[in-house]
This record gives sequence, structure tokens and C-alpha cells, in this order.
Amino acid sequence: MTIAAPASGGRILRLLRSTAGIAIAMAVMNIGTYAFQMVAARMLGPAQYGAVASMLALLMVLSVLQLGLQATAARRISAAPGDVAAIEQTVLTTTWWAAGLLGLVALAAAPAVWHLLRLDGLAPAVLLALCVVPVTVMGGQAGVLQGERRWLPLSLVYVAVGLPRVALGVAFLIVSPSETSAMLAVLLASWVPVAVGSWTLRRRPRPVTVAHEQHERRDLMKETLTSSVALLAFIALSNLDVVVARGALDEHDAGLYAGGLIVTKAVLFLPQFAVVVLFPSMSTDGESRGAVLKGLTFLGGIGAAAVVATYVLADLALVFIGGDEYGEVRDLLWLFAVLGALLAVLQLLVYAGLARRGRATKYLVAVGVVVMISAGSTAGDPTALATMVAVVDAVLLAVLLTLQLVRHRREAADA
Repeated sequence: MTIAAPASGGRILRLLRSTAGIAIAMAVMNIGTYAFQMVAARMLGPAQYGAVASMLALLMVLSVLQLGLQATAARRISAAPGDVAAIEQTVLTTTWWAAGLLGLVALAAAPAVWHLLRLDGLAPAVLLALCVVPVTVMGGQAGVLQGERRWLPLSLVYVAVGLPRVALGVAFLIVSPSETSAMLAVLLASWVPVAVGSWTLRRRPRPVTVAHEQHERRDLMKETLTSSVALLAFIALSNLDVVVARGALDEHDAGLYAGGLIVTKAVLFLPQFAVVVLFPSMSTDGESRGAVLKGLTFLGGIGAAAVVATYVLADLALVFIGGDEYGEVRDLLWLFAVLGALLAVLQLLVYAGLARRGRATKYLVAVGVVVMISAGSTAGDPTALATMVAVVDAVLLAVLLTLQLVRHRREAADA
């Protein structure tokens, strides 16, 4: 006798195998990342959490190669379905070599990171360098799965990024609330999605086309580096302000600023799935303008609602960033929500530029980074720094939006 599977289970599987499953998985990933930061902020206090937050920001910057590999792998596999096996092999081989090389560079820079961020010792900086390897490898694996449209395995990889980090983070910080324990948890958790990706990409018998392998590898690295430059500029813009705070402010104020940035990251990351969903349309002739407008409307609405909610529910938001120890930054939380809303829209415009092979985007964002660092280094308190960063982000957003409108008009005229 055959027993039918529960209908609800079938619906859940169908959901996870669709693009909606990616949205759910990325939400879980971002919530897990946010929860780890919230737990660390509460258990470590402003001074030590400021150091951990600055290390996580540097990890985001160092992981830009991950994003470049993912975008390049997904685009190439989608564009050449007949050469999937060859491209997959090239991507994964290149990914492991790039991860090892970048890890060695980060390890050599560990003493400088130790002194720059005024860490308790060298160990946290070494652990940060080791995190670069699994984070980069995960990017190549995710790109292959995305290009093959294997949504369920890709969703599992994203879930494996967030949940282990908060679970291991809580356990390690309970045992020893320190910078070293926090980064050790991040390192071990970073290998979990790599294990999931390796399992889902285990070799399957299929024909392999290798005639273009050497040429493909060169083109792969060229495209990856080009995309990585633009993404690096955006990651630096959205993460280096906490490093600037660590150098410009005293430890207590830098910790308060880092706590406020938890709100910024929540507003930035939670609607991030929209960029993933809209990117293919932004890359397609005839659909780009509509996709960008949809993204601007959606992200703008979400950002405005988040700012209003943070202003009205400031006491509740304060609980989520660490409690009364961060009370001095309570009245600024709405401003940190503004930062998150601006960055969410900026991210959409950066990917829109990449989708249409725009060259100016990366240079404009890089200029924004330089201005943000220069102006922010003169700030004397968290309010001044947050205000300066918001002004830089707003001006850059206006410039990129104007550039996008000009690009669409030119394409419409050519058509």
C-alpha cells in the first residue's frame, strides 16, 4: 500500500524549490546574522563589541571576491547551459585557489589589523584571516547553484550561513565572552555552508566540454575582478564607517556607534532578496527600466516604514541592539535606520549598473568611500559621524539615480 506524502510537506518543498524559497532562506540568513550581532553586543558590552563589529566589517570587505565569483559563475552558467560541467569545474577550481591566496594575504596582515583595531591580542585577527577562506569558497559554490537554478540547495546554503553563526556564537560567548570566542564561532560557522555546498555539488555523471577551459578561466577571472571592484566599493561604503568610528572616537562611543549600526544592517539586509530576484530582469533588454523602478519603489517603501517604526518604537529597538548599556544612542536609532534605507537603495543601483555593464558606477562609489572616510575621521561623536555618512550616501544615491535615468533614456533612444 502506498502512503501519500502530506500535502503541506509538498507545498513547502515546492516553495523552497522556487525563487520564493530564496527570499525565505536569505531572510533566515540575515536574521541569524543580526541575532549573532545582537547577542554579541549584549554579552560583550560596547567596548569589546565595537572590536568584534569592526572585524566583521573587515570580513565583509575581504569577502568581496565571494560576491564577484558568485555573480560571474551564475551569469556564465546561465548563458552557456551546454558547457555547465566545464564552467562548474573551472569556477570551483579557481574559487579554491583564490580563497587560499586571499587567506594567506589576510593572515600576513593580521598583526596590522591587531594594532589598527586595538584588539585584545593577535588571536582574533588571525581568526578573522582564516574566516576569509570558507567565506570565499561559499561564493563560488553559491554561484554554481544559482546558475544551474538549483534553488533548494542554494536555499540550504543560505540558511547554513545564518543559523550556525548565532548558535555557535551563543555557545562560545557563554563559555568565554571575549573577542576571540566570538571570532572562533564565526570561523567554525563559516565552514558549515561550505560543507552543504560541497555535498550538493558532489560529482554527478554528465558530459564534459573542455575545449574552451583555459580561455574560460582567463575570462572568468577577468569578469570576476571587474565585478568585484564595484562590489568592493559598495561593501567598503556600507561597512568601513564602523572602522572609522573605531579610530576617530573613543572605545565607548565607537561601541555605541557599532550598536546603532545593528539597526542599519537590519534595514539593509532584510529586503536584500529583492536585488537577487530583480537582477536577471535588470540584465535583460526591455525589462531593465521596469525592474529598477519596481526595486526603487519596494525598497523605498520598506526603508521609509523602517525609519518611522524605529522612531516610534525606539525603546523596543534599543532592546534588540543590546539594552540599557546603549541607552545613549537611543535617540539616534532612527538616523541609523535612515542609513540602512539609503544603503538598500544604493545596493540596487550598484547591481543595476553591473547588469548593464556600466563603467562609471564603481568609480562613483569609490569616490563616495573616500569622502566618507575623510569626513568621518573628523567626527567627534556618534551623532556627527552618522550624519556625515548619511549625507554622503544621499548625495551618492542621487548621482547614481541620475546616471541610471540617463542610461535608460539612451537605451530607449537607441532602440
